[in-house]
Amino acid sequence: MSLLVVGLSHRSAPVSVLERASLAADTQAKLLQDTLAAEPATEAAVLATCNRIELYADVDKFHAGVAELSTLLAQHSGVGLEELTPYLYVHYEDRAVHHLFSVACGLDSMVVGEGQILGQIKDALARGQELHTAGRLLNDLFQQALRVGKRAHSETGIDRAGQSLVSFGLQQLAAGADPALWAGGKRALVIGAGSMSSLAAATLARTGVAEIVVANRTRARADRLVEILQQGDDTAVRARAVEMSAVGDELTRADIVVSCTGSTGLVLTADALADALGVTLDAAPEAPAVTAVAPAPDDVDQHAAWVENGSAASAAYAGPATPRRVTVPAQSTGPVRLALLDLAMPRDIDGAAHRIAGVRLVDIESLAEASADAPMAADVDRVRTIVSDEVAAFGAAQRAAHVAPTVVALRTMAADVVAGEIARLDGRLPDLDEKQRAEITQTVRRVVDKLLHAPTVRVKQLASEPGGAGYADALRELFDLDPQTVAAVSRADLNDPNRGRS
Repeated sequence: MSLLVVGLSHRSAPVSVLERASLAADTQAKLLQDTLAAEPATEAAVLATCNRIELYADVDKFHAGVAELSTLLAQHSGVGLEELTPYLYVHYEDRAVHHLFSVACGLDSMVVGEGQILGQIKDALARGQELHTAGRLLNDLFQQALRVGKRAHSETGIDRAGQSLVSFGLQQLAAGADPALWAGGKRALVIGAGSMSSLAAATLARTGVAEIVVANRTRARADRLVEILQQGDDTAVRARAVEMSAVGDELTRADIVVSCTGSTGLVLTADALADALGVTLDAAPEAPAVTAVAPAPDDVDQHAAWVENGSAASAAYAGPATPRRVTVPAQSTGPVRLALLDLAMPRDIDGAAHRIAGVRLVDIESLAEASADAPMAADVDRVRTIVSDEVAAFGAAQRAAHVAPTVVALRTMAADVVAGEIARLDGRLPDLDEKQRAEITQTVRRVVDKLLHAPTVRVKQLASEPGGAGYADALRELFDLDPQTVAAVSRADLNDPNRGRS
């Protein structure tokens, strides 16, 4: 079996496609269940964030796996397969491991080094475990990805290479000014009370806003977030919760709005924003659009090459990427009366808000554009080295684990042979006392252990090297081991309650 990931992200697809392809929690669960029911897959996990949707699976056939996973993503996202395919990337085996480890370290984020992705990877693993779609491979993979991400943040300065999406968004709203000076004394409205909204509220509080109003569909969650904000020792911000129906009134008093909900439609329309500011939407002329060139990842070409010729070799293609052009509406000019930060995917705030005089809008798409030219810290190279080393170690461990059940089955068979021969000896020499019998038993076991020691140690070493998967098969053939016995050892190991704990 082999690891396969098929997905799309802010690096391969425009925001408009990511918005339409976003998956609600219940849709993610259905996607996992349907993936497991598909013939090529035996395990599945989905990593869905505001800027990426990735389906991981353990498959026994590469081409069938890519076709099936691509089809399932299209079916559950509601975006047609023909439209979705050009934006999909494919990673296989070690490249798939390398991709997830890079994601975990923040190397593939809009803002390099942001740490929020670790929580999202943890959630993806928990979902797979809860639905029993994540087996041995994906449990090991995601657990290790979390460890690699934590290692990168603790051993390097990757945090200095970038910031959280919230902090970076506030920097963009401040338009070059010190965010603390810019936000100091302002009123902020936070729409949503999930993890990203909570992070936004905490960041705003530390930045020095005078008041934070939290609006959420579930009032209890808004109240809880307000309680947390008021308990903070490092801030003295005023905070209160309101119903979603009060958002319109709160807009008239707010200076900053941060929105991140799970809504599939707009939360703030351009008309509602114009009404709150007391202006007419059409009164502000639409500024000309700016076309920027953003780099596209190798994987776009890789997937296109796979679609074109269907060759397995194309999965390793890493040729030059084709830049994609992204059109971003220019902001209206003049003093800013209302600063909007939209961190949702699909978007919460109408993109036409940029046409309203006095409004500055920063959303996922504009953040991607702004971060494309952000300076990269030297520590990024150190993180890349960590990722490469960890990928090699993970591959070696997986190959060694593949042969372990065979070694256990071999030693079990040897123990059964020893037990059988000792039983026969008891029948032939019934007068042996317990001391003599114990000495003979120990001697026979020592002989068997010494004979098996060298080959079992060596086969583990060989199996951990690239291309070493066949040594387990050779061992089974040489010692005529029952495949069902080996499989039973594997199942027992997988069901170990202590497995995967960290």
